Amino acid sequence: YETVQFDNGFLPLLAPMSEVAGRMATQVGAQMLTKIEGGMGLLMGGTAGVQAAHVVILGAGTVGLSAAKVAMGMGARVTILDSNLFRLRQIDDLYGGRIQTLASNAFNIAAAVKEADLLVGSVLIPGALTPKLVTEAMVKTMKKGAAIVDVAIDQGGCIEVTAKHGATYHDNPTFMYEGVVCYSVGNMPGAVARTSTFTLTNATMPYMVALANKGWKKACQDDKALARGINTHDGQVYFKGVSDALGYELKCTCELLK
Repeated sequence: YETVQFDNGFLPLLAPMSEVAGRMATQVGAQMLTKIEGGMGLLMGGTAGVQAAHVVILGAGTVGLSAAKVAMGMGARVTILDSNLFRLRQIDDLYGGRIQTLASNAFNIAAAVKEADLLVGSVLIPGALTPKLVTEAMVKTMKKGAAIVDVAIDQGGCIEVTAKHGATYHDNPTFMYEGVVCYSVGNMPGAVARTSTFTLTNATMPYMVALANKGWKKACQDDKALARGINTHDGQVYFKGVSDALGYELKCTCELLK
C-alpha cells in the first residue's frame, strides 16, 4: 500500500488514510488543548477579541495539508513547514497567504515549536523511518498545556519525545511530557472506521480488480505505479527503503517483471 507511487511522487493508496489521519489530528489536538484533557484550556478559533490557537504543522504532504484545512476551518492560525519550496509556493498561492509557510530547517523548526499551541508531526519518507526533526530540548521550550500529535509515529515518529515513548492506543492515547500533552496513536483512522473503510475502498478497488483479472505480474507490467509497490518477492527485496533498513541486497523489478 504505502509504496504504490505515481511518477509525480503521489502515493494513491497511502493518501486516503493520510487524509483521514490529518483531519483527525486537528480534531484530536483541539480536544487535547482543553483543560479536562490536560491542555492549557484554549479554544482553537478563539473568540472576538481573543487570539486563536497557533497550529504548527511539520510536513506539507497529504497529512499536513489535511490538518491545515481543518485547523483553518476552526479559525486557528496555521504555520506549515516543509523542505519542498515548490510545495510551499503551491500552498501559498492556493490559500492566498492565509497559511504561513516556512522552509523546514533546524532554526525555523525550533522557533515554530516554541510558539506552537498545537504541534502536528506529519513527515513521511515512503518505506523508511521518519527523521526526528523535533528534539526533546525543543519540546521543553513549548508552553505548558500545549499539545503534540505525532501522526508519523507508525513510521517511527518525527518528534523525539513521542518516538522514544512509542505508539499509544485509542483507549489511552496521551501522555504528559514536561507539561505538554502528547498523542501518538499508531492507527488513528481506526477511530473513524466507517469513514476510513469507504475512503480506502474507493482508492484500492481499481487495483484489486486489476490484480484479480490479470494476476499480479501482468497487472504490475501494465501499471508502473503498482509495480513500485513490490517490496519483496521470493526472498528478494525490490524496494530501496526496505533494503536500506534491513541491509539486504536491492534487486530491480525490471528483472522480475520481464
